[in-house]
Amino acid sequence: MAFEGLSEKLSKAFKKLKNKGKLSEKDVKEAMREVRLALLEADVNYKVAKDFTNKVTERAVGSDVMESLTPAQMVIKIVNEELTALMGEENARLNFSSKPPTVIMMCGLQGAGKTTHAAKLALYLKKQNHRPLLVACDIYRPAAIEQLKVVGKKAETPVFEMGQENPVKIAKEAIKHAKDYGNDIVILDTAGRLHIDEELMNELQNIKAEVDINEILLVIDSMTGQDAVNVAKTFNELLDITGVILTKLDGDTRGGAALSVKAVTGRPIKFSGTGEKLEDLEAFHPDRMASRILGMGDVLSLIEDAEQKLDAKKAEKLAQKMLSNKMDFNDMLDQFEQIQNMGPIKGFLSKIPGMGNKLDDVDINERQIDWCKAIILSMTKAEREKPSLINPSRKRRIAAGSGRTVEEVNRLIKQLEQTQKMMKQFTKAGKKGKRMPHLPGLGGPMGPMGGGGFPGF
Repeated sequence: MAFEGLSEKLSKAFKKLKNKGKLSEKDVKEAMREVRLALLEADVNYKVAKDFTNKVTERAVGSDVMESLTPAQMVIKIVNEELTALMGEENARLNFSSKPPTVIMMCGLQGAGKTTHAAKLALYLKKQNHRPLLVACDIYRPAAIEQLKVVGKKAETPVFEMGQENPVKIAKEAIKHAKDYGNDIVILDTAGRLHIDEELMNELQNIKAEVDINEILLVIDSMTGQDAVNVAKTFNELLDITGVILTKLDGDTRGGAALSVKAVTGRPIKFSGTGEKLEDLEAFHPDRMASRILGMGDVLSLIEDAEQKLDAKKAEKLAQKMLSNKMDFNDMLDQFEQIQNMGPIKGFLSKIPGMGNKLDDVDINERQIDWCKAIILSMTKAEREKPSLINPSRKRRIAAGSGRTVEEVNRLIKQLEQTQKMMKQFTKAGKKGKRMPHLPGLGGPMGPMGGGGFPGF
């Protein structure tokens, strides 16, 4: 995940401070030297890294910190506040027009994911009860219009196109169309290039001059590090962008772009792409991202993810069955699908406070869930509902049908039995008013790690 390396190095720097009861100015400066190196290795802009550590040092050598009973915690608090300020202090929202439609122009280099993120943004806004319209203004790239139609269909959002017409004319006609058909948001998917050139900028400037645009969102690939920041700086100078969408924050990017782009351009990151699915677009919250970088988790985002991606009715039904000790393999299959809907396992586990740095040495194979599902789907309806029917010959058949081993089938059956046993203990303890039995950690009977986890973990 993004920022893994940075989080680990910051954690080591702060651990040295925690081991000291009282801090001297020398201790703080040595720690900040390590922080600066960590930021530079994370591909943060040199000037940004230098200014950041200078601000933290200036605040941290004050008497409030030095004389505090927990000086190390005070330093971490200051770093958290400065990280938040560096990325924008608060969530920057979209500027909606008082008179619909609101026009959003998406821009960026070719390959940054502009078309896909136009559809992601459309889906995001649809969930907020808006009626977006996607507009194909990229008339040069082969199959660009067709790609927008495909992702538009997945997002259940209409796509306006006029073939190879002039992009300015397309944008104007699209706005008329939106007014006629009740679309309150128009998202312009403009052309990109492999690099910034005069022709590209002239076209974008012409659209901006001829159309009343409320938002100019630059889509940049966070995997490109400092190049992404340089691209953002140039686009901002020529177009005066209003915000940034940072893609691939779920990958192994070092995170430098997220920490540098606001300081270099003065423009906020408004959204971040966190996966390949159209649902994987999040509003960017600087304070939450700062907490995640420092290994403090991000509970609010985790709750929002759960509200958006989990099926509440299925979850309630599963809870009732678990409490009545009637959970079967159909329920386990539903649970696996709910987990997958949350996105990469490491991604949502990293949002749990205290879990960030503990995941570094854990090997989580996302395919294990698919293998578990394959085993369950190779069972008959009766076997899923009544696992006690599964005898040795049935296990061999299930293993052959799923392409897994009999040992893995046995392990999955044992997981279900352990879950049933654990829930039985909960129910008994609850009825007697006793203290609940210890819940296994993330490894638990159904967890992705540790004892009794998915086969192969």
